[in-house]
Amino acid sequence: MGRIVDGIALHEAQHADDRGQAMTHSYTQVSQYLTCPRKYRHRYLDGWQEKDTRAAMLFGRAFEQAVAALFRHDDPAAALFEQWAPCKDMGLNYSGNDNWERMLQQGIQLLERFVQDGRVRVSSPKSSQQVQFTRRLTSGNNFIAYVDAIGELDGTPCVLEWKTTSARFPDEPSGLSALDPQLICYSWMTGIDEVAQVVFVRKRLVEVQYLRATITEEQRQEFASLVDDTVRRIESGLFLPHSGIRFPQNPCTTCPFVGLCLDKRELVATRLVRNPGVDLGLFDELAY
Repeated sequence: MGRIVDGIALHEAQHADDRGQAMTHSYTQVSQYLTCPRKYRHRYLDGWQEKDTRAAMLFGRAFEQAVAALFRHDDPAAALFEQWAPCKDMGLNYSGNDNWERMLQQGIQLLERFVQDGRVRVSSPKSSQQVQFTRRLTSGNNFIAYVDAIGELDGTPCVLEWKTTSARFPDEPSGLSALDPQLICYSWMTGIDEVAQVVFVRKRLVEVQYLRATITEEQRQEFASLVDDTVRRIESGLFLPHSGIRFPQNPCTTCPFVGLCLDKRELVATRLVRNPGVDLGLFDELAY
């Protein structure tokens, strides 16, 4: 830490080491590094962030607030409108046939369906939603995660994760969700075996999926080793690119940082905004 890497001075990391303070890492950081170390560097060291212009992302944040209001016994539809209303005139990028009114209508229908199903309970909504968990790594640094909720699905205590999407999540073969690395992360952080994704599907006929999984101790230990190994590589200052241009999967084409890698200033200006200084990304787990 504190070295010059690809022309970047990690000043804040240096200061943290000098003061003996632990650095903080998150699931999103580890995931982005494993996807492409250069992407990690652009985001967390150079300070580049994707502009908040994707309607689906902002709607997901608004919908999460509505779900939280529901369990607090507030009006979830009113909460959704309050959170989504400021986005109406922001010139967002909508996918397919989406627009502001259609997404609001779908959100209200999803909330109604969720209430009708009555399969999820959060008994202590003030303390059991957006719960922060912190774990000390073998390096002495910290790992942080925010869990959407701790509650029950069909009477079984579990970790709950909310997802909003325009397409159904795959549910075959049975138990597929047990391979989801974020659910494994949440199980590792909380020590709870049972995890579930509640997927709010925005389509012509809205649907709520309830995808349950049981995470084993072996999976948790493997994830812990993966985190430790990844953090060591991050702290070594090695940020080589993982180029992704290969048919049929071309992750570079959808990466918001592709303009930086290609030195295309117009792409950078269109998709990114820069916040100088080291960004630990502590609250990335809250983003959709």
